[in-house]
Amino acid sequence: MTVPTRPPWLAALLLWLAGNALRLTILAVPPVLAMIRDDLGLSATEVGLLSSIPPAMFAIAALGGSLLVARLGIRAAMVGGLVLIALGSALRGVSPNFVALLATTIVMSSGVALMQPIMPTAVRQWLPSRIGLGTALYTNGLLVGEIFAVLLTLPVVLPLVGGSWRMSLLAWSLPIVVIAIVVHAFAPSSRRPSLHAALPTAWMPDWHNGLVWRLGALFGCINSTYFCMNAFMPIYLASRSRPDLIGPGLLALNLGQLPASLLLLVVAGRLERAAWPYLATAIVGFASVVGIVFTVGTATIVWAALLGFAVAAQLTLALTLPPLLCAPDDVARTAAGTFLISYGAAVALSLVCGALWDVSGVPALAFVPLALCMIGLALVTARMWRTRELR
Repeated sequence: MTVPTRPPWLAALLLWLAGNALRLTILAVPPVLAMIRDDLGLSATEVGLLSSIPPAMFAIAALGGSLLVARLGIRAAMVGGLVLIALGSALRGVSPNFVALLATTIVMSSGVALMQPIMPTAVRQWLPSRIGLGTALYTNGLLVGEIFAVLLTLPVVLPLVGGSWRMSLLAWSLPIVVIAIVVHAFAPSSRRPSLHAALPTAWMPDWHNGLVWRLGALFGCINSTYFCMNAFMPIYLASRSRPDLIGPGLLALNLGQLPASLLLLVVAGRLERAAWPYLATAIVGFASVVGIVFTVGTATIVWAALLGFAVAAQLTLALTLPPLLCAPDDVARTAAGTFLISYGAAVALSLVCGALWDVSGVPALAFVPLALCMIGLALVTARMWRTRELR
């Protein structure tokens, strides 16, 4: 598969814009989650189910992104994923009930899932000599998209749409449409196989390769912590009679990721495959989860920001591993297998967190699995250091 030459700055811009689309519509939900819960009368387990849909689809549909790259090329696959995200987000805005909201969230999340293995493949092909920088760029876009959604939903978007959480979700589909148009117009086109050619076999992950499972465990610890904290921190703070901390806490969790992303834009190349950043941020992450649970108040904002910094550093560095450790033709399928495993774990953990809360009646127990994830991250890092995949 050959890719026509494009200016590196253009490839960098497209990677950053596409990165925004990976989280923008997903993180538009936590700021209005308490409104959704009250409007639809949801239990903590149902909140966990709604929050588990994105990571569930990231797992189920991840292989589709690998297949689309193999069949259509990167540009067409990326545009297709973006269109599906925009469509699903718009439909969420007109969902009349919880079942419809679940269904439309599945559509939106499928689009994001398709994008997950496409992005590292685009980095490998568009910026082959700057993999660390390319990964840091689209991860920075991902984090900026999270921040925009959390920062603007309550003070800006909701007032503009009359305070309707449904219309706020609809509004967040519009930036994705713009990004899809820009990618279609300016992304390098890649030569794809004939539609009559035999179906490629290189899109399926090699499940006998231990690297796929180790990367899946690494990403699973990171993704589970982040998604579950976004889901349960708002209703936990409400249960502690501090709904005033929901907006600042979510903003701190997501804004805290930006310094890590900006720092890694400068030093990512020097930290590629290094083990110590994962271990250091696992310690910070563990302390932050404990701090969020036991120091409800002003300190919650500080701990949330520290957790955001830790998971952002972990995610950015982890995303460099598939293109660094795999042959070019194996990047998409290895990434797809990694995301299937990791987001499958995130789904299970989200349901476990909600069930621990509901069954025990003790909200704090919902966060025990998140603290265990940070311990698990350190253990997986040690294993990858022993296999020389990290150093």
